Amino acid sequence: MDEDLNFEDSIEKLENIANDLEKGNLNLDESVEKFEQGIKLSKKCNEFLEKAEKKISILIKDENNEIIEEDFKKEND
Repeated sequence: MDEDLNFEDSIEKLENIANDLEKGNLNLDESVEKFEQGIKLSKKCNEFLEKAEKKISILIKDENNEIIEEDFKKEND
């Protein structure tokens, strides 16, 4: 698998794999291989999202109407 893929390319490849699997034209070995590729791409996409989540900052206004930057916090934190 190409390690240099960005998020969008990874999602596109994952969608193509899903489409190939849904068509049902693959033999068992090909289906298993595509499924394994899909799992790896899914994990890669999840890593992209986790990294992005860590970088997110929320800009809010304080009581003086000035914009301040605050670290992103998940609701369940």
